[in-house]
Amino acid sequence: MDVLKFIAENRLVSISRQVYGEDLLEAAKAIVDGGIKLLEITFDQADSECLKLTPNSISLVKKTLGDKICVGAGTVMTVEQARAAKDAGADFALAPNVDFEVIHEMKKLGLIAVPGAFTPSEIADAYKEGADIVKVFPAANLGIDYIKAIRGPINHIPLMAVGGVSADNVKAFLDAGCGSAGIGSNIINKKRASAGKFEEIRQAALEFYNAIH
Repeated sequence: MDVLKFIAENRLVSISRQVYGEDLLEAAKAIVDGGIKLLEITFDQADSECLKLTPNSISLVKKTLGDKICVGAGTVMTVEQARAAKDAGADFALAPNVDFEVIHEMKKLGLIAVPGAFTPSEIADAYKEGADIVKVFPAANLGIDYIKAIRGPINHIPLMAVGGVSADNVKAFLDAGCGSAGIGSNIINKKRASAGKFEEIRQAALEFYNAIH
């Protein structure tokens, strides 16, 4: 699979935080049924078991759903986490920050690297150090006009909008110049998953899918 091309074509990434195992697998099936084929499974930095929980969940989803979905690791903030993600079969890796050492390790491992940046300097530095896509985070706090403004001089760097992306604003972020967008609790969240509300997750995914098609 050409992961970068897959992200560019599918555009929407559903982000899962603190949902693991069978609950996450069912949620993954639900988003695929709703039209979303990109899933980010995050490392919970406050959880001492994150180096086990996140990779195990990545592996489970990959083995079960195969090419129906492209799976990435999120909140990758250390070299060790990048390696664990790769070993589990992750196709791409995202971070909330710009850490050159982590970006370099992602690239060394063959992962599509998506670090998070806030300022034009951070965006440019991340790309210079090897980022394939730069995550603009938190996007909703910065706003649509911010994306439009930075796309003037920085029109060569692929951007992903993450943070506060909703079904109401996702198309605006894409139209403003972001090639893709990450959606958190508006699709998959711990409350829905633990309650077995996978139809709600499917419907939420479909709402985002319909918003851009």
